[in-house]
Amino acid sequence: MKLKLPLLLLFALFLYSCIRDNTASKEVFIKGQIANPSSNYVIISKNNVDLDTFQLNDKNQFEGSLKNIKPGLYVFKHPPENQVIYLEPGDSTLVWLNTLAFDESLNFSGKSGEKSNFLTNLYLLNQKDNDLVLSYYKLDPSEFAQKTDSIRESRKKDLIELEDKNEISQEFFNLANLSINYEFYDLRERYAFLIRKYNRQMVKKIPADFHDYRSQVSFNNEDLEEYYVYLNFIDDFLRTKSLENCAPKISINSDCYNLNSYENIKYRIHLVDSLITNEQIKNTFLDRLVSQGIVYSQKSENIDSIVSLLEQAEYSGEMRKDLNLMAKNQLNFLPGKNLADRTYLTMGGDTVKYKNITNRPAITYRWTTDNPTQQKKQHKIISDLRIKYPEIDFIGINLDKDKNDDWKKAIFTNYYNSKYEIKSINLQLDQSVINKYLNKLIFMRADGTIVRGDLQINTPDLEKKILEFISKK
Repeated sequence: MKLKLPLLLLFALFLYSCIRDNTASKEVFIKGQIANPSSNYVIISKNNVDLDTFQLNDKNQFEGSLKNIKPGLYVFKHPPENQVIYLEPGDSTLVWLNTLAFDESLNFSGKSGEKSNFLTNLYLLNQKDNDLVLSYYKLDPSEFAQKTDSIRESRKKDLIELEDKNEISQEFFNLANLSINYEFYDLRERYAFLIRKYNRQMVKKIPADFHDYRSQVSFNNEDLEEYYVYLNFIDDFLRTKSLENCAPKISINSDCYNLNSYENIKYRIHLVDSLITNEQIKNTFLDRLVSQGIVYSQKSENIDSIVSLLEQAEYSGEMRKDLNLMAKNQLNFLPGKNLADRTYLTMGGDTVKYKNITNRPAITYRWTTDNPTQQKKQHKIISDLRIKYPEIDFIGINLDKDKNDDWKKAIFTNYYNSKYEIKSINLQLDQSVINKYLNKLIFMRADGTIVRGDLQINTPDLEKKILEFISKK
């Protein structure tokens, strides 16, 4: 999206006013404007530390500067959204975005702007690649390898053109080149994961050199420790390796192939411990995997075992208290537990027990207003499932702490079926922790007894699991 004329004038004045000081001080100056702001401030952070917060004025504009920074990736946050930004000493950057299409509209101008725009464009292309892998994973591995080669070649060409047309540092070129490589590696890992899980007859056709890049990767790159492409690669590598571990010693129907199973998560935690020494990266994946192990656990002893792995892996993160609370909370949501007397808030403002909401077999799913894109995808999936399986009630449970008006507005604005929408109350966990439950589904009998809670709304074979549930209800 192109900048509006008033903002161009603002930018010209901005550059004129700061370029002289910028040359001398090597500060980074940041200024911008946000259409349809979702909060009244923006944050610049690095390594999970907020460096500065800039407030929006009455025109939804902000400005500020950062001192004594090193060249590299930073995170530009406008809660609840965020995106990476590349900054170097001496940069002057103007930001414009519209929260209705945050990533698509995000535009950087000024010195360093072309670098951040390049990375944002890579992000958007990477998002499209998610659909590409799902479309192409049934291809022969050699054909898929050719497609990934072509994608990487195209990205490298774009980077060289950027270098030819702009003055970019060697540090940025190296980082962007690494980003392109890790996107390539990630495509290979996601493909390998999908065929190992859903198309296993193709595994034997994987070329011998398909994963040669694995000998070149680092799991401890501090320059990329917050970068989504790099973290996505590590995540998908761990998933693929977990299925490679399952194949030779466990039957095809083994629970090992379920990414939410105790055995699978335990293996990935051990893999993290053996491969990653960078403290931030290691804690990121321990937080993620232990949370997943707790949220989708089906046995109390597995919960205890997963939490105990933190000690073995010498966990040094800040989520220990939250993880212990999650473990305690999960004991109430194991198979066999009954939720009939659990209370929820209805759209009419009444507090009612679950048994008064439905007396039919049900599948509950969870969502928040903080992520409009995700909630719309969830409700679209559920809407289709309601049509296919009318004998089951699909009930949406909102997990926002408070925000009752936002919850109701989202339902009315998006035309969700209010008959099947309720809200959790008295939530004890922080919202950031609650969000780890967003993809979780719980299958329940007509009397409110939990049958299973280890599936996600984006599980590719979800309908197979639903049919199994219907046959046993």
